[in-house]
Amino acid sequence: MDIRDTINLIEAKNSRKITQVKLPYGRNQLAPSMSKSTLDFHYGILYKAYVDRYNADEGDVSFNEAGAFLHELWFTQFRDKAAYKRPQGRILEFIERKFDNFVDFKKEIKDRSLKTQGSSWVYMNRNGTIKTIPNHEKRNDIVFLIDMWEHSYQRDYGSNKGKYIDSLWKIINWDAISQRL
Repeated sequence: MDIRDTINLIEAKNSRKITQVKLPYGRNQLAPSMSKSTLDFHYGILYKAYVDRYNADEGDVSFNEAGAFLHELWFTQFRDKAAYKRPQGRILEFIERKFDNFVDFKKEIKDRSLKTQGSSWVYMNRNGTIKTIPNHEKRNDIVFLIDMWEHSYQRDYGSNKGKYIDSLWKIINWDAISQRL
């Protein structure tokens, strides 16, 4: 291997680095739906660890990449609760076409989420199907996402997953969800 091959390998490795997305809100702005303590732990430690391990080529690279990817989608779909609004426009039309109404959509998401066992993600894809991702896996069709790993709800809700899911509706950024369609 000559110097050019070495440089190419280094450049290839550096070009695949990922970065942790910046939060589009302050760490205390999602409370009480999501506390600062939960954000400090979930965003500041766990999500950051997926990014750091991926960039350092530590552990299971695809697991860490998928973990970082899913957390980027997760954290960018929220907004300050004061700015909460129901879905409208394109995303509301999509929800109504697939689920008849917003209430039925919320019920379907909650029912599927409560049926998950262990660590997983529940999401609606671009076809309007509710699916589960056990563990971490990159998917290119995610529109709406629920993190059902224990660290997402345990600090704020204990084992009450239903209350956790109900509280999330207050902080969803429907503009971000609509852009994923």
